[in-house]
Amino acid sequence: MVYGVHAVTESLMANTGNKLYIQEDLRGKNVQKIKDLAAEKKVAISWTPKKTLQEMTDGATHQGFVLRVSAFAYAELSDILQKAETEENPLILILDGLTDPHNLGSILRTADATNVTGVIIPKHRAVGVTPVVAKTSTGAVEHVPIARVTNLSQTLTQLKEKDFWIFGTDMNGTPSNKWNTAGKLALIIGNEGKGISVSIKKQVDEMISIPMNGHVQSLNASVAAAILMYEVFRNRL
Repeated sequence: MVYGVHAVTESLMANTGNKLYIQEDLRGKNVQKIKDLAAEKKVAISWTPKKTLQEMTDGATHQGFVLRVSAFAYAELSDILQKAETEENPLILILDGLTDPHNLGSILRTADATNVTGVIIPKHRAVGVTPVVAKTSTGAVEHVPIARVTNLSQTLTQLKEKDFWIFGTDMNGTPSNKWNTAGKLALIIGNEGKGISVSIKKQVDEMISIPMNGHVQSLNASVAAAILMYEVFRNRL
């Protein structure tokens, strides 16, 4: 299931929707717009009580729209690497054990805004693309290639063979404003609590830190990722 105006619209446009549920007493321009889009994409519509929609989404904020979709189509790592070959200054994001779907959704939203080449996540002990991720990303899941890999360490080796520089995040790294972002970049964002795993750290070429001057010395994973994605984006411009 995906839900919410933006996520439902993007999924319909990407032709992944199977059946659309609209709150039966809902009115407004969004209703007509999404209804027309569903008709164009030949997706059946069911006018549904609000209570049923709340049950379908486990009480999440659905804005009156719920769409049943086919299983999320993850990209292959080879697809992302092939895409990187066509870009001048590609940035691949590697998420090492992120578990919060809101963080993943927010990261995907920023990744879409900053033209990130692709996102790589591990298959095990990490969050995948869920309805919450799709909603938080406001539909960015349909535009950013996401690959799931069994072994992050082997993936980093493959990236190095393709001339990528591997960067991690650390409190004692090179300040982000002095980061040389030229060339092929792979940026690792660690787990919300533990950071980057010890085995993965050994493969990092350089650690990057975000200058902070307050009492708290760490940032939320999605905020840290956003700052660094925008640093690369700014330098490209």
